[in-house]
Amino acid sequence: MTKIIDSLADISASYDAVFCDLWGCLHNGIKAHDAAVAALRAFKSDGGTVILLTNAPRQRASVEAQLARFQTPRDCWDSIATSGDSARMAMFQGAIGDKVYFIGQPHDEIFFDPIRIVDDPITIQRTELDDATGILCTSPFDSFADPAVMRPTFLHAIARGLPMLCANPDVVVDRGDTREWCAGALAALYREMGGETLMYGKPHPGVYDLARRRMIELGKDIPDRRILCIGDGINTDIQGAMGEDLDSLFITGGLAAAQTRTDYQPDPGALQEFLATATTTPTFAIGQLR
Repeated sequence: MTKIIDSLADISASYDAVFCDLWGCLHNGIKAHDAAVAALRAFKSDGGTVILLTNAPRQRASVEAQLARFQTPRDCWDSIATSGDSARMAMFQGAIGDKVYFIGQPHDEIFFDPIRIVDDPITIQRTELDDATGILCTSPFDSFADPAVMRPTFLHAIARGLPMLCANPDVVVDRGDTREWCAGALAALYREMGGETLMYGKPHPGVYDLARRRMIELGKDIPDRRILCIGDGINTDIQGAMGEDLDSLFITGGLAAAQTRTDYQPDPGALQEFLATATTTPTFAIGQLR
C-alpha cells in the first residue's frame, strides 16, 4: 500500500540520495517550485545527494542552463543525468547507423554535437529520410499537433525498415497550464504501426545506469536501498523505479492531478483507484514535492 506523506523530511532519514524528476516536480516548465527547492536544499544540508534525473533529450549542460532560466538555485542539486546523454551514447556507438533522419526542434540539434564519454564514436551524418539508416526523435516538429500527422512519414520509414531512437520516452508534458506532446508519443505511434523503437530515458535502464555513474563521479558509493526516486510520471518515474527495485515518491499534483483529485494532497480513494488501474505501486505519495 502506498503511504501518503506530508513532506520529504518525513522519510529523508532513510535515504542518502534522491533521483529527482524535473518537469512537474522541481519546476513547471516556466519557473522552479519554491517548496521543491526548499525540500531538496534541506535534504542536501543533511548530507544527502541529489541527482536530477530527466527525460530531457539534451546534454546536461543544456539542462543546467535551462534550470538557471527557471530560477532554480544551483545549491539544491549535485548533478544531472539526462535521457539525451543516454541516447547520445547509443547513437554515437552506432545504434541506428551513421546516416540519421532527425525529428525534433532546432534547439535540440545540439544532440549531434561530439560526445566525449564514448570511446571511438562513429561519425554521424544527418540525411533525408530516403538516405537514412535510422531515425532520431527528440520531440515532435510541432508539440501541439496530433502525433497522427506523422503517419505518412512513418509508413515510408517502416517500409524501409528504419529503427527509431527515441531520446525522450515522455508522452506529454505540462508547460505551465498548457499540455504538449513529447517524443514518446511519436515513438508509441511508430511502434503501434510496426516500427522498431529504441527507447532511452525513464523507465528504461540506461538512464538509471547513467545516474549511478553521476554519483560515482561525485565520489559517492550509495547502495540502491538508500536511493529514492521522485517523480510525477506513473509510467516513467514510478515504473522505472520499480524496474530498478528502488523506492519511489509519487508527486500526484503533476500529470495525474485530475485523476488523483489532488489539491494540497491527493484524495486517498482516487489515488488508490488510479494506482490500481496503472498496476503500479509507488512507495510513497505526496501532492507536491515539499
